[in-house]
Amino acid sequence: MQHETDWLTRFMDLVTVTGKVDARCALGAPWAKNFTQAGAQEIPYHIILTGKALLVNSVSGATYELRAGDIVVMPHGSAHVLHDGSGAVPVPTQERASGSLLISENGGTGEALDMLCGRFIVAPPHDRLIRDYLPSELVVRTEDIGITAQNLPQAERLSRLVALMRAETMDNAVGSGAILNALSSALFALTLRAAGEAGQARTGMLALAAHPRLAPAAAAILNDPARAWTLPELAGLCSMSRATFMRHFQASLGRSAMDLLTDIRMSAAANALRKSSLSAEAVADLVGYQSVSAFRRVFAERMGMTPGDWRQQTLKGGAPHSSDDKADGAGERERERLTSVLPVVRPDP
Repeated sequence: MQHETDWLTRFMDLVTVTGKVDARCALGAPWAKNFTQAGAQEIPYHIILTGKALLVNSVSGATYELRAGDIVVMPHGSAHVLHDGSGAVPVPTQERASGSLLISENGGTGEALDMLCGRFIVAPPHDRLIRDYLPSELVVRTEDIGITAQNLPQAERLSRLVALMRAETMDNAVGSGAILNALSSALFALTLRAAGEAGQARTGMLALAAHPRLAPAAAAILNDPARAWTLPELAGLCSMSRATFMRHFQASLGRSAMDLLTDIRMSAAANALRKSSLSAEAVADLVGYQSVSAFRRVFAERMGMTPGDWRQQTLKGGAPHSSDDKADGAGERERERLTSVLPVVRPDP
């Protein structure tokens, strides 16, 4: 009997995410920081250590009031602005290197902000999964942990992780850069877990995983994507009729169960193709395709290139940009349809 693993562990096993802390901002009001659209495989994040800030997504216009302990993740890499909210002309900043970090400072005499800025780097083609199945912003609150630890234990763990990251930036000891990068990788998984535990996502993978009746189907697909799943089988796992399952799954995820299954299979295939010893036939069988021609067709449709081209680019050390290079108008419209803003996750009082 195959051991079943939770959805997040499977998801993190599938995607390859590393983290890097880039800068620490020590600013006095009035201040403003502008961030352009991130690269295809980059997910910016910010941690408010002390002070407060306003976040504005330059693409969607969504605005958030941030305070100490808040963690902001931008899964779509959208251009955004952080500022003090005063409306005054920002005091110019100066930047200097300190160990592995860039320190951004200004001469502002108003309320002080202390903030860490970094990015998660997602290996292709998994950036496509991130964009299609996670919201454009994640904002997780970790304050007042002592009161709410029993109700939201993930926030407590995030708070401790943030405290450790802050200590490393202040000490600037030997190995701090490597430790900060490793901690920021853990930050990605913990942020997803905290958001999922709160159950406040309107759509996407977090909403699906948090759905009490649909979660078994999501876990089954992630645990055994090579299985020839049928809609009646998946519906049965959720104690639903086929029609009810299809309707609720589409509403929760924003895509069908078969879309999710195919995307998971193609991501697993992309990982397997990095191993030069595996033939296309072996990879097709590994991810549940009896016909190698059918596998090649679906892979090309989803990834924008053949399995052979993918293998050659990755073995040469290149970074295929499959999801962007082949994005047409229909794909853009589909991403817009799927995009949603996750409500702020707050610990219960």
